[in-house]
Amino acid sequence: MSQECVRCVLDETITNISFDEDGLCNYCKNYDLEARPILENKGNLEALEKKVEEIKAKGKGKRYDCLIGLSGGVDSSYVAHFLAERGLRPLAFHLDNGWNSDISVKNIKNIVSRLGIDLYTHVIDWDEFKDMQLAFLKAGVVDVELLTDHAITAVAYKLIRKEKIKYFISGSNYATEAIMPNEWSYYKWDSKNIKSIHRMFGKQPIKTYPSYNFIDKIKSQSIYEVVRVLDYIEYNKEDAMKLLKDKLGWQYYGGKHYESIFTKFYQAYILPNKFGIDKRKPHVSSLINSGQFTKEQAYEELSHPLYPSEEEKEKDIEYILKKFNLSRTEFDKIISDPPKSHLDYPNGVAMNNLLKKVKRTLLGK
Repeated sequence: MSQECVRCVLDETITNISFDEDGLCNYCKNYDLEARPILENKGNLEALEKKVEEIKAKGKGKRYDCLIGLSGGVDSSYVAHFLAERGLRPLAFHLDNGWNSDISVKNIKNIVSRLGIDLYTHVIDWDEFKDMQLAFLKAGVVDVELLTDHAITAVAYKLIRKEKIKYFISGSNYATEAIMPNEWSYYKWDSKNIKSIHRMFGKQPIKTYPSYNFIDKIKSQSIYEVVRVLDYIEYNKEDAMKLLKDKLGWQYYGGKHYESIFTKFYQAYILPNKFGIDKRKPHVSSLINSGQFTKEQAYEELSHPLYPSEEEKEKDIEYILKKFNLSRTEFDKIISDPPKSHLDYPNGVAMNNLLKKVKRTLLGK
């Protein structure tokens, strides 16, 4: 039997895990060092109210004083409600990558209409994006969602410059997302890695896909500030979902980030079957550390299969293969082929590390 952390549900199957003499894992220890001091800071609410006033002041004379991403999921939806409740004028944007669930579409519509928020939707060219996702699947890399995350940041950067917005309000938060092995994802800014993988495995030229690079990443730091409002407050996911349901007609979609059909399939089928990854483990471990789950509740959550039924799983596989124009044989080969690292392909990591070194030197650190 593999060793398990005395506090959370992470065990020896997790990438780069280690345990101290008391049996506490390095992920929980890192949570105590980085996340807990932020979440337990009693002055956070006062600091947030000051930040809200600062955002309002900087936004005077402009159409919008901040930007938010809106997926229809609980975190981004709650952020939209939180800002509107405080009189801020956010511009919401949504990236339609061809995989929206009906529930997410309804959630977004209800949120912007009931809160009176303007919405900008960027629709990705499906043929291009499909070709890029297929290239990543064939490359065997873990972070297929990098393509969506990268495009979201690129669109946000474009809107921020166009509208001269100084603040991007993020739904990311320590309370529910602090724990995640680094090896389970990849750098979101690395356009070189994206282009390299697509060049090797793609079939058509990419002309319209939103992209940015490490130079844009550096420039962005002087153009706008990212504010994670959920880290300033006592954020409880269950309470947030109840509020959204009662006030905004919001609906739950069945799992973290399952508002996207592809993300649901990626997390519930591709990751466990190809990479041996169950993202629920770090998710519930974050909730244990933030006091929203007991260990027993986490075990209960993990006891359920990733798919409620074989019928639903086969239905999703059929839908995914139809969208990708893939045969079951081709797909099964993709799943059975050995996993590859993003670093097995040309990438921009060395350049990023060099720029970090130069920055530290200039700052005297």
